[in-house]
Amino acid sequence: MIAPNPGLPNQALQVLALAQRTAEEHVASAQHHADKIRTDALAAAEQIARDAQGHANSVRREADRVLAEARAAAEQMARDAQAMAEEARRNAEKIVADARSRAETIGADAVAGAEQLRHQAQQRYDDVVGSLGVKREALQQQIEALEDFDREYRGRLTAFMQSQLRALWMDAPQVTADTGEILEEEPIAEELEAPPARHAQAAAEQPAGDEAGDEDEQRN
Repeated sequence: MIAPNPGLPNQALQVLALAQRTAEEHVASAQHHADKIRTDALAAAEQIARDAQGHANSVRREADRVLAEARAAAEQMARDAQAMAEEARRNAEKIVADARSRAETIGADAVAGAEQLRHQAQQRYDDVVGSLGVKREALQQQIEALEDFDREYRGRLTAFMQSQLRALWMDAPQVTADTGEILEEEPIAEELEAPPARHAQAAAEQPAGDEAGDEDEQRN
């Protein structure tokens, strides 16, 4: 056993004081370390918050930019669509106007062509009718000349035959078989005179009928 030391309580007090100081130092160090950790954590949190806010602002700005670009693109597409619609409308109106003008031109050409054909047909008809009239007059003149020639020829032939009959009658008088009387008249001359007159009348009527038939045939 160790004998009690009179200076032990003081030493114990010193050791206790040292231990207390050491504990206080450890506590203070721990408190300081905790404060530092808390400060660093707060600073890191604030930095993270600032970074997050900056990122959020960047994202928002990017979103605003994309939205603005999309809105501008939509407006440009709307303007382009409007311009294309206007162009299509102008083209349609131009096509309709060209078609209408072409139809009017074709109609005018058709009317002019029909009028020209009608004029040509009328002119051809007038030419044909005029030529028929000329031919008719020529044929009428030929018929009249032939009738004059026929009348003149028949008159000369009749006069010649009458002169011959008179000469024969004067040279050889005729006696009837029944009575034995001498005929004083000239029946043969009268019979010769009558048929030419009837034949001349029939000849004068026949060309008129033939001419009418020819005219009807040419009209048909």
